[in-house]
Amino acid sequence: MRQSDASARYAERVLESVDDGGGQERVVLWIERKDGGVWAVGRAVNPQLRESSAPRADDYVFEGFELDDALAAANGALEDDVSVLEQDGGDGHVPPFTRKEIVPKLERWFFRES
Repeated sequence: MRQSDASARYAERVLESVDDGGGQERVVLWIERKDGGVWAVGRAVNPQLRESSAPRADDYVFEGFELDDALAAANGALEDDVSVLEQDGGDGHVPPFTRKEIVPKLERWFFRES
């Protein structure tokens, strides 16, 4: 999924599974920083099958100004998807989103923009 220069994707998780009909399904969750310092959490199912790589408005499950709130929303959505993946017999070993992976990228952006 492409994003504007002003926004940046800071973390992403991809879950591979099967849908209700037995076909391949890919769920992508991410945390990005949008214009105006807004953190956003997105979730898209099979984004590779879309005509456009741009996220849709309804892909976003959270938008707000606090990184901790974005992490909580992202990990909540990830936990839900991992639970379904495990019920379907998939591998549920997916690392949670952490500040540790996001802060260094944020610092690089901040110091580049200063």
